[in-house]
Amino acid sequence: MPLVFTLLCLCVLKMGGFSASVTQATVQSDIQCHDWGVWSKGSVQVYDGEVAYLYCPLFSYPTLYSYSQTQNSSLSLLWYRHTHTHEMEQPINLKLHTLHKDREYLWIQPASAQDAGLYICMLRNISSCVKIGVELKVVQKDGECDRRAQPHLNLTIPFQSKRTLTCPDLNTLTLPNSTHSVSWCHLCRFCVFRGERELKGDNLVIYRMMEPFTGLYTCVVSYQMNGRTLQFTRNINVTAVVPDVGSKVPIILNPAIDQIYTVTLGDTVKLSCRVHLPHLYEEKQHIWWTIDNKTVEELADPRFSSPEATLVSNDYGDELKERVLNVMDFSTDDLQRQFNCSARNSRGFNTSRAVLKSEPYVPTLELGCGLGVTLALMLMMFVIYHVFWLELLLLYRSWFGSDERYTDDKQYDVYISYARNSEEEKFVLSTLRRVLETEFGYSVCIFDRDSLPGGNLMESVLRCMQVCRRLLVVLSSDCLCEKSISLLECRLCLYLHHASRVPVITVRRRAFSAPCGDIAQLRNNSTSIRWHDARSERTNSRFWKLLRLALPLRPLALGKRLIDSTSSHSDLASVATRYTHAQTVSLSRRSKEGRGEVRHLGVRDRSGRSCEQKGRGCAICVSFQESRQIWGGVIATQWNTHLHQPVANGTIPHATHNSNTEPGNDPGNDLCPCEPSNNNQTNELQTTHC
Repeated sequence: MPLVFTLLCLCVLKMGGFSASVTQATVQSDIQCHDWGVWSKGSVQVYDGEVAYLYCPLFSYPTLYSYSQTQNSSLSLLWYRHTHTHEMEQPINLKLHTLHKDREYLWIQPASAQDAGLYICMLRNISSCVKIGVELKVVQKDGECDRRAQPHLNLTIPFQSKRTLTCPDLNTLTLPNSTHSVSWCHLCRFCVFRGERELKGDNLVIYRMMEPFTGLYTCVVSYQMNGRTLQFTRNINVTAVVPDVGSKVPIILNPAIDQIYTVTLGDTVKLSCRVHLPHLYEEKQHIWWTIDNKTVEELADPRFSSPEATLVSNDYGDELKERVLNVMDFSTDDLQRQFNCSARNSRGFNTSRAVLKSEPYVPTLELGCGLGVTLALMLMMFVIYHVFWLELLLLYRSWFGSDERYTDDKQYDVYISYARNSEEEKFVLSTLRRVLETEFGYSVCIFDRDSLPGGNLMESVLRCMQVCRRLLVVLSSDCLCEKSISLLECRLCLYLHHASRVPVITVRRRAFSAPCGDIAQLRNNSTSIRWHDARSERTNSRFWKLLRLALPLRPLALGKRLIDSTSSHSDLASVATRYTHAQTVSLSRRSKEGRGEVRHLGVRDRSGRSCEQKGRGCAICVSFQESRQIWGGVIATQWNTHLHQPVANGTIPHATHNSNTEPGNDPGNDLCPCEPSNNNQTNELQTTHC
C-alpha cells in the first residue's frame, strides 16, 4: 500500500511539472544513493562569456552506463549544483534561458563567474541511485588568444605525414542551428595558413608535418542563438614524433655488454637500467628487473625494491626511461645472483644482465678522521713552534746538544767587552755577569776583573780572549773611542772571528744614529741581540733565551748556583804561572838584544823582531806606541795589530809597515813587519808584543 501511494505521488508531481528534487526528498528515506565522488580526470575550464558544456562522467564507463540503456531502464538523468553558500546540493532550474540539457550534456550559454562550482549528475529510478560530481572553472581570457590555456586534446603527428585537425566537440555537440563558423590560429600568431597547411571548411589540413608546425592550435566556434552570438574555444597541442619506420624494438643502453657495476658489501646498492623506447602510437611499453629470473614482486623479498620507471628524455616521441633496482644490505651471496634488466613493446623484447664486482673496502671515515686529526696536530704544532720556538730550541739543545767543555781546552765560556764608563760597567757587572754566572752557570771573563796585575796590556787582552769560547761585545757610543781598550777588544774580536772562527755576540742597548764602520762590521759578523730595558730584566725573557742559544750549552737541571770553580780569580792560577814563565823568557831575550825596547817571543822576522806564531806559519803582532807629547794635557795611546802572511818554512816575510791595517782584513794579504816606526817630530816609545 505505501509503495502504490508513492508511485501515484510521483506521477502527479511529474505531470505537474515540479522539479525532481521533490521526488528525491520524498524517497530519500527509502533509497540510499551511491556517491562516486568528484571526477578524477579533473575540472572543466571555460572562458568567461563563452559557452560551457558539462558531460556527465557516469557515461564515461560504457560498460556500466550508456544514455540509450538508461532510457530503456527507466533511469532518469538529473543535474544538481553544490555551492559554498549551501551545505546540500541544490536542484538546477532548466527553465533558465542560459541552461540547456542535451542528452548527457548540460549547456551553459554563456557561462559567467557565478556559474563556477561543483555540478552533480545523478542516475536514479525507484530502486537505485548513483551520482558523480564534475567541477566547472570559469577563467578570464588573456586577450583574444591565451597561450597559457590548458589543451583540450594532445595530438601526435609523425614527421612528413598528413593529418587533418578537427575542432574538439564540434561534431559531438548539437548546436541550436546549423549556421556556425570556425576560425583557427597557431601559437596565437599565425591565423592565415598557406603552403603546407590549409583551411578546408571547419578543419585545418597539414599536408606534411614539420618541426615549425608543432605547438598549440586554437579553434573558436561561433553560432547564433536567440539573436545573440555565442562561441566556445578549444585548444589542441600538436607534437611531432618520428615516423613509424624501421625497427621499433627497445634498446637497453645500461647495463651494457662491457659494463661492470662496482658494489660495496653491506651497503645499499642501486642498479640502474636505461632503455631507449622508440615511439609507438598509443602502445604501452614495459621495463622491469628480474633476480634469478623472478621479478621483484614474485621474489617478495623486502631487501629488493624497484620503483616505476622515470622519464629521462623525450626526443620527438622516442623516450629514454630509467628504472632502478635497490638492493639493501648487499651480501656476498648476492654476487652469485643474476640481475637482468628487460624491456618489451609490441615490436619485440630485449634483456641485459648486470655484471657485479665487489669494491675493496676503503675506510673513508677513518681516513677522513685521521687526516683531520693530522691537520689539527700540524696546525697546533705550527702554533706552538711559532710561539715557543725559543723554548723548543733550548729544550732540544739540552737533550741532544754537546758540552763544549769536553771537546776543547778553553777556560771560559764568554769574554765580555764593553766601554769603560759607569753606566756600561753597572750593566755588565750587575746584570750580565750576575745572571750568566749565578743563574745559568757560565764562566765569564771580564778583563778588568780577571786579569792579573802587571805585564803587558795587549798581551793580557789577547790571551784572555783566546781562552774563551764566545766573545760578547756590548755596543755603545763609547765602545770604539780612539785609543781605548774597548777599541782593541773589538778589533781582536773581529780578528779571532775570521782567523779562529770564534763566535761573536753583540748586545745593543740603544739605537745608533750613525754607526761607524767597525760597529757595522761587528754586527754583520756576529749574533746580534737587543736589550729592551725592563722587558729584558726577567731571566725568562726573550733576551736571555736568545743569549743562551748563542752561548755554549749548559744543562738546565743545574739550576741557580754559584760557580766557584769557574769564578774569575780561581781559574787564573795556571794562567798566572804560564804568564810569569813567559815574562822571564822575554826579559832574558831582551837583555841580549841591546838597547831596543822590543821584546821577542816566538818566530823572528827579517828585521830582527820576534812575534808569537799562531798555528802553522802564522804570526800576529800587537804594537803599542806611547807618545810623550802632551795633546791638550792628555797622554795619547794607540794600539796596532797586524797579521803576518803564512809561509812554508815558518819565517815571516818582510813587508812595508801599514799602520791602517785592521784585524778584520784578509790574513793572507796583511803583512806586518813587527818593527818600530820612527817619528822625528815626537818622542815616542814603541813596543811590539807577540
